[in-house]
Amino acid sequence: MKPEDNILAAIAGYVDTLSFVALFGLFTAHVTGNFVLIGADVAGFGQGVFMKLMAFPAFIAGVVLSSGLVKVARPKGANCSAALLYAAQALLLLAFCLSGVGAEPVVSTASVPVVACGMLGAAAMGVQNAHGRLIARGGVPNTVMTGNVTQAVLDAIDLVSSEVPADAKTAVRARFGKTLQAVACFGVGAIAGALAYRHVSFWALLLPFALLVWLVLAARHDGADTADREAMPDSPR
Repeated sequence: MKPEDNILAAIAGYVDTLSFVALFGLFTAHVTGNFVLIGADVAGFGQGVFMKLMAFPAFIAGVVLSSGLVKVARPKGANCSAALLYAAQALLLLAFCLSGVGAEPVVSTASVPVVACGMLGAAAMGVQNAHGRLIARGGVPNTVMTGNVTQAVLDAIDLVSSEVPADAKTAVRARFGKTLQAVACFGVGAIAGALAYRHVSFWALLLPFALLVWLVLAARHDGADTADREAMPDSPR
C-alpha cells in the first residue's frame, strides 16, 4: 500500500468530521450518510435539510470535474493524472476553508454562505472519491470505511481458520494489513479534524490542503522519474 493511500484516508476522516461538527452534521466524504440525516430532518429530529440536499449535486459536480479533467487534459501516466486530481481537490479544499472563514459565525443552515461552504466541501471530497475510480490503484478505498471494516473482519476470520490454505493466507494477510492501515488513518484523521476545528475553526482545513499540495509534488516527481526511465535507451548487451 502506497503512503499516499494512508494520507488520503486521513484526509477523508479529517474533512468529513470537521464538516460534520462545523456544518450541522453534514457529511462531505461519506455523502450517502446524508440520506439518514435528511430523513431525520424531515421527521423533525435534525436541522439543515436544504444544505444536506445541496451536498449531492456538489458531490456529483466534483466527480464530473474529475472525469472531465482526466479526459480533457489526457495526462501521461497514472502519476500525472493523480497530480491533476490532487491539485483540483486542494483548490476546492482551500475554497472550502476560505468560504468557511467568511461564513463565520455559522449559526444558520439556511444562510447562503454556509450552504455554499458545505457544497465546496462536498465537491472537494467528490474529487477524492472519483480518484479511486478513474486511476488504477493497488490500495483500498480511502473515503468510506464500512466496506474496509467488513473486509478486515472477514480476513481476520480467514487468518485464524484452519480450512484456509497457508498460501492463500499470505494474500489475505497482506490485504488485512492494508485495510487496517486505512481504517486506522481514517480514525486518526477524524479525531484530528474535530480537535483542529475546536481550536482554529475552518483554518484547520489548511492542513489537508498542504498535504494535497505535497501529494501533487510527489506525484509529479514520480511521474518525471517514470518518464525518464522509459526514455532511457536499452543498455548494451
